[in-house]
Amino acid sequence: QAQLVESGGGLVQPGGSLKLSCVVSGFTLDPTAIGWFRQTPGKEREGVSCISTSDGSTYYADSVKGRFTFSRDNAKNTVYLQMNSLNPEDTAVYYCAADLWYSGCHSWEYEYWGQGTRVTVSS
Repeated sequence: QAQLVESGGGLVQPGGSLKLSCVVSGFTLDPTAIGWFRQTPGKEREGVSCISTSDGSTYYADSVKGRFTFSRDNAKNTVYLQMNSLNPEDTAVYYCAADLWYSGCHSWEYEYWGQGTRVTVSS
């Protein structure tokens, strides 16, 4: 069964860093779209960073450009989100998601989702 499992969240002070991981498994056909999303209570889930695995092109939300980096380790079927210079506005539950075909970085474009990992940025 298709499965995505996130890890790496936690509590960090403003200005700190975290690296999230997502292990992707169980797909009969390899997904070509993998993304990181985040959600806070009462707010819509937003795309943080998404990649088209067919050509490696990567999207970053304006709010995280220059601070977050999406990377992949194909041998381990794992994707990562390196988050630097974190601020309280980055506090959210972070999800990784996948779909067979890449079309963008909106939540409705992704069918398969992980359970989420919580990131709290606070002093």
